[in-house]
Order: sequence, then structure tokens, then C-alpha cells
Amino acid sequence: MVTDSIADYLTRIRNAVRAGHRVVEIPSSTIKLSITHILYTQGFILNYKYEEDGRQGMIKIALKIDPRSRVNAIKNLHRVSRSGLRHYAGVEKLPRVLNNMGIAIISTSQGVMTDKEARKRGIGGEVLCIVY
Repeated sequence: MVTDSIADYLTRIRNAVRAGHRVVEIPSSTIKLSITHILYTQGFILNYKYEEDGRQGMIKIALKIDPRSRVNAIKNLHRVSRSGLRHYAGVEKLPRVLNNMGIAIISTSQGVMTDKEARKRGIGGEVLCIVY
């Protein structure tokens, strides 16, 4: 049984990237769909699709791979806040990932968003993960 579903989500993507897979299937939840949508809009994944399976549903994620160099768009996924140690940051303390080349995904009172969007709205929250 998985106790940290977001860490499991990130690990599945990380393992698929390292194994060179083009598609990864992950059990769905609302927060996982939000994180997936952010990864899609920021250009880290090629596409995603939610499929209902009668239980909780599955998210199919097509990973973005450069066909010539066979390099994946996702270099690293890192879980920041975890179940044993939550990491909250105010708007002035939000992390900047690789001088804004990467993103931090933040769970705020207004929903899940990137660090740049949270700064623009002037709100802080729980730092879920860092992607670059």
C-alpha cells in the first residue's frame, strides 16, 4: 500500500524516463491530474489522457523525448514536501529552480500551480516537488 501517492507518481515517471519508455500509466487522483496538467502546459510531457476504469481511473502520460538525441525533457523530479516533513513557503520564500529554467509545483489555497504563477498571484503554499 502506497502512503505517499505523489511520491509514487513522481517515481513512476522517473523510472519510465530512465528506462526509456514513451508512455507511463499512473493511478489517478485530483492532485495527480493537476500536476500532470502543469507538466503538460510547461512542456515537460508530450500529452496526457485520463481513462476511467470503473475504480479511480488511470492517467496515461506520453513522455517528451527528442528523437535525434534521445534525451528526455524531464531531467529530474524531486519530491520536496513529504508526509513526514511538510515544506511550506511564503511568497517571498518560494524556491527558484535553476534560475527559473525549472519549475516548483506548489499546492496553494487557490489550487495547484507553478512557483511563477504563485509569485504573480502573491500567495505561498506547500512545495510539492521540483521539476527540471
